[in-house]
Amino acid sequence: MKMLRLPRSKVQLGAPLPWNVRDDQGLLLLSRGHVVESEHQLDLLLERGAFVDAEDVKAVASQVTAQAATPVERHLNLFGLWDQAELDLHKLLVDASRGADLAESVDGIAAQVVKLVDSDADIAIYRCVRQEQAKTFYYGYAHALHCAMLCILLSRYLTWPKERTNKLVKAALTMNLSIMDLQGQMAGQDFPMRDKQRLLISEHPVRAHELLLAGGIADQDWLTAVMQHHERPDGKGYPLGVTEISEMATILRLADVFMAKISPRALRPALSAQEAARQLFREDNGGTLSTALIKQFGIYPPGDLVKLVSGELAVVVKRTNNARAPIVAVITDKAEHLIAKTVRHDSSLPEFAITGIASNKAILARLPPERLYGFSEMANRASP
Repeated sequence: MKMLRLPRSKVQLGAPLPWNVRDDQGLLLLSRGHVVESEHQLDLLLERGAFVDAEDVKAVASQVTAQAATPVERHLNLFGLWDQAELDLHKLLVDASRGADLAESVDGIAAQVVKLVDSDADIAIYRCVRQEQAKTFYYGYAHALHCAMLCILLSRYLTWPKERTNKLVKAALTMNLSIMDLQGQMAGQDFPMRDKQRLLISEHPVRAHELLLAGGIADQDWLTAVMQHHERPDGKGYPLGVTEISEMATILRLADVFMAKISPRALRPALSAQEAARQLFREDNGGTLSTALIKQFGIYPPGDLVKLVSGELAVVVKRTNNARAPIVAVITDKAEHLIAKTVRHDSSLPEFAITGIASNKAILARLPPERLYGFSEMANRASP
C-alpha cells in the first residue's frame, strides 16, 4: 500500500472525507465519510501524521474527472450569475471590435446588472469587498460591473428616475471600454505604470467616447458622462481639464475611484471600504455623494470580516437600517478556529455586538461565499 501525506488543502471543512485517513503505520484514524468540522481538529490530525492510500486518491480523482465529463444541467446561483455577467461584458468588447450592435449588447448587460442588484444588493456589495480570489487579468471587467452596481445604489438613494439610472449604468459599463484588458494587465504587474500605459490611460475617455459613437450610441448624457468621468471641478482632471461637469460624470468618477481603492493590485493591497469612504468623504467635505456612499454601504458593508464581543469572528452578510449593526455570519469559535456551520446573528444585540474589523483576513481564503448565503457550493459557477 503506497501512502501519501494528507495535504491540508485537500480537506474541506464540513464535508465528508472522500478517502480513509491513516497514520504512518497504516492504522485507520478516520474512515471515508467522516466530517472534519474545525481547523483545530484538522491541526491535531495533521500534527499526529495523516496519510491516505495513493490508490484511493487515484480512484476519487478518476471519479471526479468522469463526473466533470458528463453533461449535467446546472443552475447558477447569484455568485455564478455575477461571474457570467463578467464573461458577457468581455464578449461585448470582442463583439464591439467586430462591428456588432453595441447599443443592444450594452442594454442587455445593463439589464442583467440591475436584475442582479435587485435580487440581492448585499451579495453585490460582498463581491466588491471580497476580491482576494479574483483573477487580475479580468480586473477591468469586474471593475466595470462593480462601478455599475454602485451607480445603481447611489442613483436610487438620490431618487433618480429609472431611465436616468439606466443611462448611468450603461456609462459605468463602458467608461473604460478601450482599456479593460490593459486594466487587468496593470492590476497584475509588479512594476509601476509604463509611459505607454500612462498615455493609453490618459486618452481612454476620448477613445471610449469614439468607440461608443462608432458603435451607434447617440445618447448625449451617456456620451458626456463617459468623456468627463475623470474631470474634476478644480480643472485638474483629464482629458480636457473642464470645470463644468455633468452629475452623471461626477457619480461615475466617485464610483470609479472608490472601487479602485478597495480592489487589490499586485503592487499594493486593497484599502478597506471604511478607509476608502473616509478619503472620499474628506475630499468632497462630506458632500451628498460621499454621504450617499456611506449610507448605501454601511459602516460595516457585506464582506467585512469583523470581531464580535463574544470573541468570535464573523462575516457581514446583510445590511440593516442601522449602519453600525448589520447581520453577520459567525465563522469561528472564540479561539478563532473555523467552525463547520455558519450561524447568523443580529449584531445590534449586545451579546453579538461588533467590536471592530478583524485583521486575520487569511481565514477567508478557504471559505466559499456560498456557504455564508446558503447556496449550494456545487452549483455551477462561470469562471473566466
